[in-house]
This record gives sequence, structure tokens and C-alpha cells, in this order.
Amino acid sequence: MKTSETLISTLREVPAEAVIASHQLMLRAGLIRKLGNGLFTYLPFGLRSFRKVENIIREEMDAIGALEIKPSVVVPGELWRESGRWDTMGAGMLRIKNRVDQELVVSPTAEEAVTALIRDELSSYKQLPIVAYQINTKYRDEIRPRYGVMRGREFMMKDAYSFHADAESLDKTYLAMEKAYKRIFKRLGLSVIPVSADSGAMGGSGSEEFMVESPIGDDTLILCPKCGYAANTEKAACAPDEVQDKDGKPQVAATLPIEKVPCPGVETIAQMETFFKMPAEQFIKVLIYRVCNSELDLRTAPGGNTFKRDAETGGAPHYPEAFFAVAIRGDLDVNEAKLAAVLKASEVELACEDDVIRFSGAPHGFVGPVGLTKLPLLADESVMVQCEDGSYTVRVHDTVTGGGQADVDNLHVEPVRDFTPFMTADVRTVVAGDLCPCCGAEFYSKKGNELGHIFKLGYKYTKSMNVTYLDENGKQQVPTMGCYGIGVDRSLASIIEEHHDGNGIVWPMSAAPYQVVIVPVKYEGTMKEIADSLYAELRQAGIEVLLDDRNERPGVKFKDMDLIGIPVRIVVGEKNLPNVELKLRSAADSDLVPAAEAAGKAAAIVRAELAALNG
Repeated sequence: MKTSETLISTLREVPAEAVIASHQLMLRAGLIRKLGNGLFTYLPFGLRSFRKVENIIREEMDAIGALEIKPSVVVPGELWRESGRWDTMGAGMLRIKNRVDQELVVSPTAEEAVTALIRDELSSYKQLPIVAYQINTKYRDEIRPRYGVMRGREFMMKDAYSFHADAESLDKTYLAMEKAYKRIFKRLGLSVIPVSADSGAMGGSGSEEFMVESPIGDDTLILCPKCGYAANTEKAACAPDEVQDKDGKPQVAATLPIEKVPCPGVETIAQMETFFKMPAEQFIKVLIYRVCNSELDLRTAPGGNTFKRDAETGGAPHYPEAFFAVAIRGDLDVNEAKLAAVLKASEVELACEDDVIRFSGAPHGFVGPVGLTKLPLLADESVMVQCEDGSYTVRVHDTVTGGGQADVDNLHVEPVRDFTPFMTADVRTVVAGDLCPCCGAEFYSKKGNELGHIFKLGYKYTKSMNVTYLDENGKQQVPTMGCYGIGVDRSLASIIEEHHDGNGIVWPMSAAPYQVVIVPVKYEGTMKEIADSLYAELRQAGIEVLLDDRNERPGVKFKDMDLIGIPVRIVVGEKNLPNVELKLRSAADSDLVPAAEAAGKAAAIVRAELAALNG
């Protein structure tokens, strides 16, 4: 390609709206342009790199036997009602109606569409496993789209879905996908950190994210320096703490009865520490949460019969709205993603003050676990753990809690003696400095962005959408399911985040819009002849080459090509002939080589770098 035949639209100034390197450089290098808030158009150079990312993903999916399909982007709303997610996906899902008043969804994800497709095609166990994938447009109505294509409203995803007769088959595909993902990110030149993760609104059990370190990352990674444990903070667990009393000794069970202590205005943990002269780890704080679409059975829970249970619409029976009290050690925070997962809910949020008082009898800051009868109580495992035989292991003793009325706290509260929860679970937020549950070393943390996510979905969609097949005995069975996603736009932006310098993008060879650029100082005379000859030779060798034939000053051409980030540059200048300059974008200096050898050397560099990435 010659520059006169394409569109080069570089910017010298950093756009004010762009705050991260990838967004800045994609705009400055003319890879994308903003069409609307969270909506972007790829220009020719950007689209070439985008297609390379897409094709690498496609090649690795094909290599493990996944079958490419192309569902529609607009999906009937009735499928989402079948799965039960019509009401649980929230405002991020764009719902529309057509001229005949049919409810439609602009796909934020494709579990429903693919499950419906397989339901109509699957009849026998002989067809399983089925692994299908698409590389397709998605739309999520992000409330605050930001960072360019890193978090846009419309984006491209690779989604793969697998259907299996048993868990063993699902495990096999899950591991194959894990290996394929590692190959994809290696070929793209990305340094990823695989971490255990929460399945979120997708549902399911086993889940792993592939993260890249980023200072503007949406996720916090919890990492062990000793054994390699790695998890998203939404999933991370830690070893139990050895908590101490105010004298620095191990806590012991309370022998004194509960004492009500007037403490007007003492609402926060910090204020309680000063007032009671006790460490925060000897307090229990109780928070009231509003819980949306919980699939737990609360009919035997305290207050559970006051919550409306919906067993009529699609999906599992659930409570559109319920309330839970959560007891956790005073120095810790509740992880709402963990809490939502434990409660099998689509969303949890702190209840408003009116609801807090309605269910607990006390305003926020004075809610306690003793005497709660109007709603279920979940105790974090920092407080107590219910054993398989129904007994409890108590981890906080002789504690202070809210008194269940305004301006009163309870002293000498002892778990089990004074209250028992409806359930116990790990819902604490793990932070750097907590101890690894595998080896006991101290965790450290990093910020990261998710590029890919693999799930074991189990039967969440196949049961709710009535997918069946006949097994070898002629009996009807329900297949189990897996889901595997990669963000194409986000992967492209992450390449730039990892590979850039002060002059622009430094593309890995696998994702560069062109592999070699030829820059004649002036496109005339002998320089033109040699540039044209090199261009023809490189094209004949199958190298993606760009010839900068613009009538621009050399400095402009060099700056543009550094900004765009073409990996290999050949400069044809009259003063160096019969030699030309051969320079790698990643290198500080250039080499003089005979013009007759330049194309061969450039081609060898391209092939060697591709081989290293693909190896």
C-alpha cells in the first residue's frame, strides 16, 4: 500500500478527552475516531490491526476444534425471559421494540441466542460435545464509557459456548480454552495474569480471568509472591486471622451477659475504637443489604416469608427483592460481588436508612446481630464458620455490636450464645497484607484490566431454556455448558498500553497495521527508483509493506511512522546511497545496509519476530 492510496490522519496534540496511553495514541495515530459517547469508528490503519487481533483469536479457536457461527446482534426478548435475565441484567442492556411491538435486545452477551440455537439442533448424545464461537458486535449501555475502546458502549467480543454430556467433557474443553487463551495473548505480545474470578451475571461455578496489569484497571488482583496464588478481589480468599483483644492477647469467649451501653453519636468503627478503647477487630458490624433476584430458598429464613418469591417467570424461582443483614468483623469490608454470588443474586446494594430501621429497629451504625427476626442474617467467616455437622467455629469473642436501637451498643456479645446466623460465608474483601490460604505468605496487589474470561456455566441456561438430548439409553438429559469470552477492542488497546514509548506505538509484529514502511526522503529520481524496487521485492516476499510516497518533509514522515508504530523502517536518502537505513521501531539506532540487501534483511526480521511470538 502507498500512503497516497490510503488515509493517514495523525494528530500532533493529545486530545483533551483521552487520559490513558492507548486512547491518546489511537486517536493521535489515526486508528480511531469518536462517533458518539462510547462509540468509535475504526479508520483503515486501526482496522488492519483490529483484524489481525481478530484473526489470531479465530485461528486459535479453530485449532481446538471450535466451530464459528454468526448469530444476529438483535435478539428476541422472549429468549431473555426464558433464561430469567430479562429483569436481572439491569439498565446496561439495551431493550427496544420493533414496529409490531416485539421486544428485542441489542446483545450485551450471547448465552441466550446460542443456547436457543443449540436447543433446536441438538437431539443425540452423539452430537456432543459441541463447541461454537462467534466474533461479533455487542452493546452494553455503560453509564460512564471511558478510556476509548477499552470501555466503550459498542464493542467486539469473541464468545465461545460449549455443550457437554458430563462434567468431565466440560473440564476437557475448559482446559483446552485456557491453553488457547494463553497462546492468543502470547501471539499478541501481551503479558497476562490468569486469576480466579467471580462469574457475575453470567452465572456458573468455575471461572478464570486473564488480566493485564494497568494503573487504570477496573479490577484489583490479589497475588501471592510465594506459591503463585492469583485471584480477582471479587473472588480472592485468605487464611483466617489470629485476632487479639485490647490487651494483645487471644480473644476468649465472653462470660459476662450482654450489657447495653449508651453511646450517642458513636456510629463509626473509628469512633467505637476510641469510645470502648478496643481494637476494631474485636467489633462486629452489621450492614443491611437490599438484594435483587436472589435464587436462594428463603422460605425457612427469618423474615423470608415476607419476601415475594417469583416461581412463575423464566429461570429459577427467585426473589425480585429481599433484604439481608451481614455481620462482619469491624476492621473488614464486605465484598459485594462475593455477597451477590453467595446469595445467587443479580445485584446487592446497601439498604436505604428507612429500610434499615424497618428491618432492624435501629439506624445505620447501631444495627446489631442480636434479636434480628425480620430478615436473614449472614455471618462472614471472619466472625464464625458453620461446620458440616451444624456446629460453629467462632472467630470473634466477647465482642461489641450495635445495640439494635439508636445511640446504644451491646457489650460482651458472644456469637452462638447470643445469636446464630441463617448462613455463614466468605464475603470479606481481601487486601494486600492478608495471608495466602495456600502457603501463608502475605498477599500483594496490582490493578488490572480483564481481557478474557472463561466460565463453567453448568446447567444455568440449558435447564431454564429447556435444552435436552437423548443419551445412549434413550433417556432425555440436559447438557452442561461452558462460556469463553475475549474482548477484541480491549485486547487491541491493551497491546498499545503495553507497547508504546514517548514517540508513539511500538507494535508487536503480529498486530502492526503494516510490518515494514519504506520512507524515501524525497519520492523522486534514484530515491524513487530504489524505494519502488524495495516495495515490489517486499510485496513479492509476502511482507505487508507501506510506501510513504507523500510530498512531505522527512521529519513529518518519520514522526508519523514512529507515532503509528510500524515495526521496521527503511529510509532511502540520497546521501547514503547505495546504502539505505534499516531501523527497528523498538531500537534507538539504525543500521546502514546495501539497498540490494535491505528487503531480504527486513523480511528476515519480520519472519523471526513472528516466529518468536507464534512459537
